[in-house]
Amino acid sequence: MDTSAVLFNQLKAAHPFFLLAGPNVIESEDHIFRMAKHIKAITSKFGLALVFKSSFDKANRTSSKSFRGPGLEEGLKCEAVGRVADIIQIPAFLCRQTDLLVAAAKTGKIINIKKGQFCAPSVMVNSTEKVRLAGNPNVMVCERGTMFGYNDLIVDPRNFEWMREANCPIVADVTHSLQQPAGKKLEGGGVASGGLREMIPCIARTAVAVGVDGIFMEVHDDPLKAPVDGPTQWPLRHLEELLEELVAIAVSL
Repeated sequence: MDTSAVLFNQLKAAHPFFLLAGPNVIESEDHIFRMAKHIKAITSKFGLALVFKSSFDKANRTSSKSFRGPGLEEGLKCEAVGRVADIIQIPAFLCRQTDLLVAAAKTGKIINIKKGQFCAPSVMVNSTEKVRLAGNPNVMVCERGTMFGYNDLIVDPRNFEWMREANCPIVADVTHSLQQPAGKKLEGGGVASGGLREMIPCIARTAVAVGVDGIFMEVHDDPLKAPVDGPTQWPLRHLEELLEELVAIAVSL
């Protein structure tokens, strides 16, 4: 059995849930390794399976002036994504793009498809099918909120159940789902996403209570100074406390 299949089976069997966590974007080599070390130490206390995440290039930023990260070459040290990452994430805006889904599937890596903010949960059945038909059974889907007007998102807990029709692990993104897209004006022009960090525990509790397989959470040691999505990154200093509560909820079900 190849390593992707082994990891995929481990995540499916993870109890009470697995965690995908890390800062939104790579800021420096020192910062990314320091964050990984701290988050791993915390999750190990609870026996949680951890997938560390961070973006090397945020190509879909609201403003062209916004920080995107170090880019492919520096962020991955010149290695192609499929040779470095264990999981390849398909952005919500691109969750229906067939060529991208097929190309990602052909790497053989686990594919995490984020449900578009504009999509019904049933769309994920078709998206996962594209990955499987390309020869890759290692696929999961992620709920990251649904547009509610122009500058807000809501989380419909029913989606966690409806997405089960895709017959794969269900992940709840409890941070991006609390964005307020393009809701913050920048000095010098342009806009950026705001967010409701204080609601992260509420959405996380709901997702765990419903019985999702994984929690996706962006974590930062200083969210107020984070160059990207600071308003929706959970403070590292509060991560242990939140995970303790979530684990308690999950094991009581």
